[in-house]
Amino acid sequence: MATNLGTRIHTALHGKLVGRDGEGNRYYMERRDPGAARRRRRWVIYSGAKEASRVPPEWHRWLHYTGSEPPTDKPLTHRAWEKEHVPNRTGTPDAYHPPGHDYEGGNRAPATGDYEPWRPA
Repeated sequence: MATNLGTRIHTALHGKLVGRDGEGNRYYMERRDPGAARRRRRWVIYSGAKEASRVPPEWHRWLHYTGSEPPTDKPLTHRAWEKEHVPNRTGTPDAYHPPGHDYEGGNRAPATGDYEPWRPA
């Protein structure tokens, strides 16, 4: 487990498991109702690297109090035009590298010759 000792102790003493996502991240909220003064705290424990972009939109919605019910109780309806959630790939082997990048062989296609630089009159 990659979480620190303090988070593990706090979760064991005060946390109630609400659900898991497809990547294995676990979502918690405070067990006791804190009263009218504040809301129950919500947090995530990541299954691997601590990267916020790994939280799917439905769980992000719940973590930030945009929705009161977690997606395990009230799943979001997905539209046909919505793409599947993909975490940020920057810094990983799956990151985008444009043509001509050193990781893509370093060779770029030659210019087409249709560029004309601006010249002041």
